[in-house]
Amino acid sequence: MSEAETLKDGPAILIAAAAGRALAAAARRAGYRPLVADLFDDEDTRALCVANCLAGDPQTGFDGEALIGALGGLAEGRAPIGLVYGAGFEDRVELLDEIAERWTLFGNRPETVRQAKNPAALAQLCRLLGVPHPDISLTAPAETEGWLVKSVGAAGGGHVAPAGVWRAQGEDIYFQRVAPGEAVSILGLGDGAGMIALGASRQWAAPTGDEPFRFGGCARPAALPLAVERRLTGAASSLSVELGLRGLNSFDFLLDGDAFVLVEINPRPGATLDIFEDSRGLIFAAHIDACLGRMPDFPLEFQGAAAAGIAYAHRRIAAMPALDWPEWAADRQKPKSALGLNDPLCTIKASAADPSRARELVKERTASILDGIDHIETEATS
Repeated sequence: MSEAETLKDGPAILIAAAAGRALAAAARRAGYRPLVADLFDDEDTRALCVANCLAGDPQTGFDGEALIGALGGLAEGRAPIGLVYGAGFEDRVELLDEIAERWTLFGNRPETVRQAKNPAALAQLCRLLGVPHPDISLTAPAETEGWLVKSVGAAGGGHVAPAGVWRAQGEDIYFQRVAPGEAVSILGLGDGAGMIALGASRQWAAPTGDEPFRFGGCARPAALPLAVERRLTGAASSLSVELGLRGLNSFDFLLDGDAFVLVEINPRPGATLDIFEDSRGLIFAAHIDACLGRMPDFPLEFQGAAAAGIAYAHRRIAAMPALDWPEWAADRQKPKSALGLNDPLCTIKASAADPSRARELVKERTASILDGIDHIETEATS
């Protein structure tokens, strides 16, 4: 029995997400005992959980049979109150159907996720509500210049490419007209009938030749003009209410001056959990309560500024060296793990007085981690 297993500080909760560490940390801060099935099995997740296991591969996603079996094993003898899910299900919502037959879902219902991630349905809803949204097409436009191709239900930006970069036949894709602007996201908390905006953040990309829109990181606050933030929040709230969204959800916009378009909705907790941390676990507790129809009696406030970014391997690492990881690194790779070029190495976090300084700290710390690994491997081979 692990050290975490002996802790009796609250109810057990199942968590399923492509990367479960952030949700596990939030659950632990809120006094829950997390049981995590994800695709990485990193050092942090192991330390945070009562128990955890792999249920698929980062390249291919969740394996349905493995996931259901893993969750059943994690739940056995621990009586979890339900399951919180993160990224990894929008392109295979049928897994949420299976999970909902066995455990209480703390999140949006599967049919809600289907509607929110259906490109045509979302575009139509935006038209009805007057929310600006880029033109979409389910077939390739005659002229691909000025269009993007996207995979339905994917996340992280790695699935987005210029439309001229053709994808495999039969892949579930759609096309979206290019829109100008900077990526800004609104994090909302919904109870199915209303929404509270918890804050706005800015995102940036970490492009590669094959993935020009790959997710790089995020920072809060977005420091938007008050009128602009109110318009974005209003758009997010109208969509949340119309879809009946529950718990934590994010609404991704492109902001160009005062003009904006909604790009997509992520109907579950996402990457911004790392910049909306709070010491008492209020955000995780609020997610659970909102899914049960109970909104917080007081505002959730997040002090200062925060940023988080992904450090990607800038070359192949045959065997990850043992590192003395700094406290600001998360999703730490296990020693001897093999990484390919551009694989995610870890998450880098920073807090500061303002978001620009927090983002600069992430950049500096990312360079420090990568240089440190290079130095260790150079010494080992010299």
